[in-house]
Amino acid sequence: MPVRPDAATDPRVRAFCALFEAEFGHCLAPTALTRSELAAPLAAAAHERAQELVAGVESRRGELDELIRATAARRPLDQMALVDLIVLRIALWEMLFNNGRVRPNTAVRQAVELAKRFGSDGSRRLVSGVLGTISRTQLVAEAPAPPVAAVAESETETSSEAESG
Repeated sequence: MPVRPDAATDPRVRAFCALFEAEFGHCLAPTALTRSELAAPLAAAAHERAQELVAGVESRRGELDELIRATAARRPLDQMALVDLIVLRIALWEMLFNNGRVRPNTAVRQAVELAKRFGSDGSRRLVSGVLGTISRTQLVAEAPAPPVAAVAESETETSSEAESG
């Protein structure tokens, strides 16, 4: 099977294509990824990133689907376009489980680009809406509290400034 020209250098596109192919049951996503790598090798770092995306999405698929189901309640997963579902899985995995490597807003922007490239007219809006909702609810709710030492330091600085002012 030929590799899409845009998958020749973009690990997200390569991962998307492998995950999409796997949905049809012909092979597992890692096998599809390996086959595309043999047909058109990626740079080592890009190949590693594509593998990381595929493995991450597959390992957290149930959690990702549950979050999508809860967020896009008016569109059941079995009625959602496969392109949209896979794009959402990739972006959510990056946002929630790999956010040390990719900032959430970058994951959203990249997902919207994938949705525009591979999806229908409504894909961009659906992907943007679901990811925006999750960004506002999940990521804000899970933002770590500042360390206690930093809070104490800040309070000390504030009280010192008040006394000197």
